[in-house]
Amino acid sequence: MTDEAFDFILVVHDANCSMSSPPAKLSVFVSGHQVCLKISGRANFTSSIDFKTLVSELLQKGFTYFVLDLSECVLMDSTFLGVLAGFGLKMVVAPGGDGSARSIELRNPNNRIAELLENLGVAHLFKIVNCPDNLPGDKESPCAPCAEPTREEVTRNCLEAHQTLMEIAPANIPRFKDVAQFLAEDLKKARAAS
Repeated sequence: MTDEAFDFILVVHDANCSMSSPPAKLSVFVSGHQVCLKISGRANFTSSIDFKTLVSELLQKGFTYFVLDLSECVLMDSTFLGVLAGFGLKMVVAPGGDGSARSIELRNPNNRIAELLENLGVAHLFKIVNCPDNLPGDKESPCAPCAEPTREEVTRNCLEAHQTLMEIAPANIPRFKDVAQFLAEDLKKARAAS
């Protein structure tokens, strides 16, 4: 892909915004009905909220083809993987607004991420491509300050992500049922405290 193919570029989350470990930096490149999203760093539970919000807004605007450049993504935690899988499921289930097929391409995931996708039973939701053609990263705009999610938002997002992984692949139930139970209890406590 060339730089000329993109209408705008935006950085929606920067590693300077953190809870415990710094979240991934998400950069967006848009052209026509195609979205190219570069994920750099650690894709964790805090960056999963921004990712989920971003892709939901882009879907509502009619974008149907997503390329996720993972060449600089060092790892994904289970929450981010669950959010990504939920997005993959949405894309597989519904056609685009104009009747076109929706698609997600994961470009250049490292071996660890590729194995996690396979082991969690969600790799089939994506087209996984390894190629030398990375997305352009030299035109990133300055990051706007990020909004710190509430404890309740983070807990709800983590719970939904793990429930998604268990729904997509029943083999994940033994892996995540205790985590999901803990998160459900923690969410109840957070709601009671507010």
